Amino acid sequence: MMKKVFCFLFIYMLFMTYSFGKDIRFAQITDVNYSKGHDNTALHNVIKDINKQKNIDFVVFTGDNIQKPDKKDLESFLKEAKKLKKSFYVLIGDREVNKYKNLSKKEYADILRKNLKNYRNNNLNYAFERGGVVFIVVDGAKDVIPSTNGYFKEDVLDWLNANLDLYQKKNVVILQHFPLIPPEDNESYMTLKTDKYLDIVKKHSNVISIISGHFGINKEENIDGVVHVSTAPIPNYRIIDIVDCNTKTPSIWAEIRTAE
Repeated sequence: MMKKVFCFLFIYMLFMTYSFGKDIRFAQITDVNYSKGHDNTALHNVIKDINKQKNIDFVVFTGDNIQKPDKKDLESFLKEAKKLKKSFYVLIGDREVNKYKNLSKKEYADILRKNLKNYRNNNLNYAFERGGVVFIVVDGAKDVIPSTNGYFKEDVLDWLNANLDLYQKKNVVILQHFPLIPPEDNESYMTLKTDKYLDIVKKHSNVISIISGHFGINKEENIDGVVHVSTAPIPNYRIIDIVDCNTKTPSIWAEIRTAE
């Protein structure tokens, strides 16, 4: 009798696993604007709060990690970020790079590679996989004549399209600083020339979400099956759950938290 019960439970657990899929939970921090010598208490509190949370698989910093292009500030920010008890990934925003003012994109990537064990990329566009979901980091910043307007270059969009083709059998989450769909009407923060980018997303049904910061606004919007998430700066951050992440119909839940 006990063997039959055990067998039933084992089969039931297998059914639940493959019918409903796995879940992923990660935290998003954005627009830290770290500056050495200034008050960085908000970042300290956010990290402390995240370290108390259960079942967080990893953390992403979605740009404007430092207030200005400065190598020492970037290294100090990364030293603080390493206090997280989970692995983390970094992408850039509009404030952080300027080819003619101490910190180019190449130099930024070199510092990430030097300081982070999980960063082995030569540039700031890269992909990583967690729990069967592919996360694609897309760089829309400019280090020549920087601007608060995002702009995704032709070669970056070609790279994105190729990666979406490569991972067409997996669910994909895109991480970037600049929202593709603006959370408010603010021309100075808009992403420029988004037509081709939107066409690429529409062509690939495996894109389930695009997660960003930049505008300083918390907003979620589902457009044609893609959940566009915009998050406000610290002390706000998000905990994002992807439920049934390895199925064709995953669900995305994005919770705002405030660390004080």
